[in-house]
Amino acid sequence: MMTRRERLMATLRGQPVDRPAVSFYEINGTESRSADDPYNIYSDPSWAPLLDLARDQTDRIVMMGVGYKITAPNPVWDNTSIETFERADSRVTIRNLRAGGRVLTNRERRDRDINTTWVEEHLLKDLADLQAYLQLPERETCGTVETLPVLAMEKELGDSGIVMIDTADPLCMAASLFDMADYLVIAMEEPDWFHKLLERFARCVHAKTAAVAQALPGRLWRIYGPEYATPPYLPPRFFNEYVTRYVRPMIASIQATGGYARIHAHGNVSLALPEICAMGADAIDPLEPAPQGDVELRDVRQKYGKQLVLFGNLEIADIENMPEKQLPKSLKNRWPTARPVKDAVLC
Repeated sequence: MMTRRERLMATLRGQPVDRPAVSFYEINGTESRSADDPYNIYSDPSWAPLLDLARDQTDRIVMMGVGYKITAPNPVWDNTSIETFERADSRVTIRNLRAGGRVLTNRERRDRDINTTWVEEHLLKDLADLQAYLQLPERETCGTVETLPVLAMEKELGDSGIVMIDTADPLCMAASLFDMADYLVIAMEEPDWFHKLLERFARCVHAKTAAVAQALPGRLWRIYGPEYATPPYLPPRFFNEYVTRYVRPMIASIQATGGYARIHAHGNVSLALPEICAMGADAIDPLEPAPQGDVELRDVRQKYGKQLVLFGNLEIADIENMPEKQLPKSLKNRWPTARPVKDAVLC
């Protein structure tokens, strides 16, 4: 019998495992249950059995961002004012950023009973806002990586799981500044300007990825953001232009120190899978079947299973909505037997 950590690492290496690893994604048993914060949904007692189950029995993958101990101040914040206030059962945060003679406003809302931050007003609304934003001075990309939180979590996990370093790609950082409709207009009609924004973020992201990979080698990473360039949002040709060009250097830095790069992309990824493989990714999630996405596990496994570790394709909606007698058959059809190749599946 493998330990949970051994099972996860063998899966990433494409080695034989005693059974497919089972992960509850962001639920891993490390969640704070403190009731001091009214916006901490995990403080509700109804979560306790699930959190305990995840801690005690699942193959735990704990996502963590990694920062610098000390770095130069971000000049964007020097031009930003922030206001936060409570409204009914919500917390609202408004940021006003002075750039290029304009005031750019971002408004976000967090509700007490939902673990989501809603963006009610995006910072950039049009090309003029983007051009103003690009006039801001850039943050210096030097610093010493803060490794202690990751090392402390790994010590806490012991043989029960692993840490996964979590990072956005340049596309996620750029696209999320816009409302989705405005982003699509800029990305398709103003590619030169949009590349300037991507390059701005890439300079920071690439330097940080290389520094963190050197300081914390051999870890699993999750890179999120490529879904912004998948159908129905953008035609397939934009995936190479807005994802591959900027994510390939991240993957190279991660793999150069023995790490594993997992691409996170919701929705319709079937047309993007060849490109994801071509840029050298080690894994992909969440591989959603219809109607959430457009792939089935058997098809992806047949075409890409020897290169990619496949995470997902078991939907919580099935567990919630499928008749009890039908669920075991559905899971058996989707969940293949683990083999000593790089396609052992995590769910």
